[in-house]
Amino acid sequence: MPVKKYLIEGPITDAFLASEITSHHTQITTGALACFLGQVRNDLIDGKEVTGIEYSAYEAMVEPAAESIKNQLLEEFSDLKSLKIFHSTGEVPCGGISLLVMVSSGHRKQSFAALEKCVELIKEKLPIWKKEKFSDGTTRWV
Repeated sequence: MPVKKYLIEGPITDAFLASEITSHHTQITTGALACFLGQVRNDLIDGKEVTGIEYSAYEAMVEPAAESIKNQLLEEFSDLKSLKIFHSTGEVPCGGISLLVMVSSGHRKQSFAALEKCVELIKEKLPIWKKEKFSDGTTRWV
């Protein structure tokens, strides 16, 4: 699973998630670590079952966009200590994790609020697209 600064090829694994959470233990000035895991759903769309999603990214623009999101949130939430974003590229089957956001702060309220806002900004601003794959072999861009 090759990892770039914000992008991971394929699904985010349990081992990667555990490693990121474990590395957080060195941040002893934080009282809250909030995590969001985006999981690929097995939706039924127009009678067709989703089997996975293929993610594509404009890689040269992902880092500046993610940095902009981080900077905006660090300014807006004074208690925020750190923020990490990892998004999958390539194929992720249903049940696989395609987005990991970790936000730490001194106290839980800012951590929860910053986490929710971060996920919304990622959906709005990160140049990542998804193509749903269906059990009948067809696909559609979302």
